[in-house]
Order: sequence, then C-alpha cells, then structure tokens
Amino acid sequence: MKLALAQLEIEPAARDENLERALTAIESAASDGADLVILPELFSVGYFAFDSYARAAESLVGPTLERLRETAVEQEVALLAGSVVEDLAETAAETDVLVPAGEGLANTAVLFDSEGERRLVYRKHHLFGYDSAEQELLTPGERLPVADLGGLGVAVTTCYDLRFPELYRELVETGAELVLVPSAWPYPRVEHWRLLPRARAVENLCYVATTNGVGTFDDAELLGRSAVYDPWGTTLASSGDQPGLVTATVEAERVSEVRAEFPALADRR
Repeated sequence: MKLALAQLEIEPAARDENLERALTAIESAASDGADLVILPELFSVGYFAFDSYARAAESLVGPTLERLRETAVEQEVALLAGSVVEDLAETAAETDVLVPAGEGLANTAVLFDSEGERRLVYRKHHLFGYDSAEQELLTPGERLPVADLGGLGVAVTTCYDLRFPELYRELVETGAELVLVPSAWPYPRVEHWRLLPRARAVENLCYVATTNGVGTFDDAELLGRSAVYDPWGTTLASSGDQPGLVTATVEAERVSEVRAEFPALADRR
C-alpha cells in the first residue's frame, strides 16, 4: 500500500483556503498512485487557532468531512481526514452515525476507504495542557478502533498521543500494524518529534506514519518533518519544513516477517 503524507501549509482560521490545499494534495497524491492519503491534525482550522474551534466544529457528516469523503471517492483513494473539530452533540443527533459520541467538542480523525465508507473514527485521547487551551476546550476520546485496510490493521493516534506508549501497546494488541499520526507539532521540540514515533515503531514492531503541518501562528510554528518508519524503526521517507507530499510503501508481510524474526512482543511478562 502506497502512503502519501500531505504536509500542508496551514493558515490560522483560514478554513476555506486550508481545505482547498488539502483537496489539491489529495488529487496530486492520487495522480502519483497513492492508495492512502493522510492529512495533518486540525488542518482546516489550525491547531493553535483556539478561538476558532467552536465556529469550526461540525458533526461527522458535516460539510468538511463530506467534501473530503467525496474527493476520496472521486480520486479512488483511501483518506485519513487528518483531524477536525467535531461537535459531539451534533454527531449524536445524526441518525446514520453509529459512532458513540458524548457532549462538547473533540479532536477527531476519520478514515474513509476509496468507496467513501467510514472505516474508523478516532478522537484524540491525550489532550495537551502545556501552553495550550486544548484541555479546556475539548473532550478526550475513549475508543481505540483498528480497521483493516489494504490487508493491514490500521489505527490512528494524534500528535501528543505519541508520548504515551501504553496507548500504542493497546492498539497493537488489538491488531494494529500501521499507526497513522496526524499532528500539529511545533518548534522547538524537533528531537522529540524525531524520537517518539521511531520509538513507538521499534517497541511495537509496526509501521508509524506521522503527518505534520507547516505554518506560523501567533505564538507557535509547526515544524513539518513528516515521516514513515518501518517495524525496525528505519526511516522509509521523510521531509523538511516545507509543504509537500511524502510517499512510502508499506506491506503487511513486512510486519509479520519482523515480528517472526524478532519476537519481542511474545516475550513480555
């Protein structure tokens, strides 16, 4: 399966412009033969545009996700719709949405397959508190879904979740072989961004694909550097701090081979 990480330029609160960049990236990735396109965290509103969260919030069948779903179908690619601000009450009121939801707002990523079917909904578990209003504004998720896509068990975590290895171990026990990580990781924590996803890949003998944005907010700048790591922790593809697509091919057989060759998961006590 060929992945395309869409490292987008994200402007604060510029929803229409940001969405158009995402749609263009999806079309470009599809033209390049991608099977799965991954967007960054809160790509439409911008993670650090906290004052815009309430205005940007919508349900799982809201206009942003519906436009992305339609584009995935048109381009015949699977799509991780990075994450958006979800209005949980609106989702709960939709009779055709069979994903449990509570109240308030959530940082929510949705995985669509190439036929537009919603395969996975992940609401960010660990909400950032350091120089961030996320904990004040959002409700943490509770579900840890894993979906089969292209023969791989695919899961999602979001940005700050990278710092909590127990979350990844639980996903692997549920069948995860590829973890997608939409993010809004800022300077100056470059070394953390390089270390943590690679460590999660090594610990769990799985692929980890991190998709970050680029762009400047009032008091933060996203550092880009999207990357794909294989089950040995080897970097398959990576980028700098400019917008663009990062592509790599992942294979279910590779996960099985590495886990058989080095069965650390079976040696746990």
